[in-house]
Amino acid sequence: MVFEHRVLDPRQGRFDCAHLLEDVDAVALVFNHARNTANLSFNAVEPLNDRFFFQVHTLDIYPIPVGSLAVMTSSEKTGHRPEDDNSHNKATLYRMVMDKHTCPYGIKSKDLLERQGFAVEDHHLTSRDKTDAFLEEHGVKTTPQSWINGERVGGYDDLREYFDLPVRSENETSYRPVIAIFAVAAAMALATSWFAFSSIVTLRAFEWFVAISMCFLAIQKLQDVESFSTMFLNYDLLAQHWVRYGYIYPFAEALAGILMVSGALVWVSSPIALFIGSIGVVSIIKAVYVEKRELKCACVGGNSNVPLGFVSLTESLMMVAMGAWMAVKGVL
Repeated sequence: MVFEHRVLDPRQGRFDCAHLLEDVDAVALVFNHARNTANLSFNAVEPLNDRFFFQVHTLDIYPIPVGSLAVMTSSEKTGHRPEDDNSHNKATLYRMVMDKHTCPYGIKSKDLLERQGFAVEDHHLTSRDKTDAFLEEHGVKTTPQSWINGERVGGYDDLREYFDLPVRSENETSYRPVIAIFAVAAAMALATSWFAFSSIVTLRAFEWFVAISMCFLAIQKLQDVESFSTMFLNYDLLAQHWVRYGYIYPFAEALAGILMVSGALVWVSSPIALFIGSIGVVSIIKAVYVEKRELKCACVGGNSNVPLGFVSLTESLMMVAMGAWMAVKGVL
């Protein structure tokens, strides 16, 4: 515990104790005077611009200290006077800003510091030589690097941790990609339904939702078919026996989705959706619910962190349902 004491001088009129607010446990305003001060008025804590002042209104006839401020804190950091603290709410940032490259995390770091209320002293590392010299001088491996009140915090992720903001782990699983795909597909299906039928509550809207979702998921896989086929081999039963199936799957899914959007060639799209969807359902149930394996789903591409499970099973079930419905609809 630190006990800090300041004398209030009526000739100054106010005492700035903003630097004491971080770890304040107790505050007391004690009046010590040997003369009659009945005519003096003393204000309590007065907020001003997010800072606090203990202000004493006195008469000129008392040119002597008449009060003192006692502050008890739990940190040694409060042992300095505010007039000597020129670093309050100031940060220093070093980041790469070159002719052909500006570090995006440097821009993010500057924005984050400013949004947290810091005045940023922004230093640009304008060449590779300057960057290498900076890294060597400070014993760090990457830029940007930030300092707050003279203490190094680190890079962008370190800043987020410093401000108690969430930081995503490199291997952290997330359903966000699938949720984004399904949400946008649903919005597009409803918009198309409104355009075609002046209503969003139509059977065709549901059909478009499934078909558009299939197209979006196929696009994710087609960005890197090699990575998709490798991840797909972890759980798909047919791909494990016939490797080429992992390379064919994204194109088959895209073709079925496109045909279902148009409503054309149902005799092609329906069998494709039924076939790949059924194999997917069996493979996912076996891997996740029977063998209890924890795997990542290749449904949104080979580099995703989406866990294999309910969402992946839902995708396959939707394809089976859509393939069956389109076949029955064609007969009816």
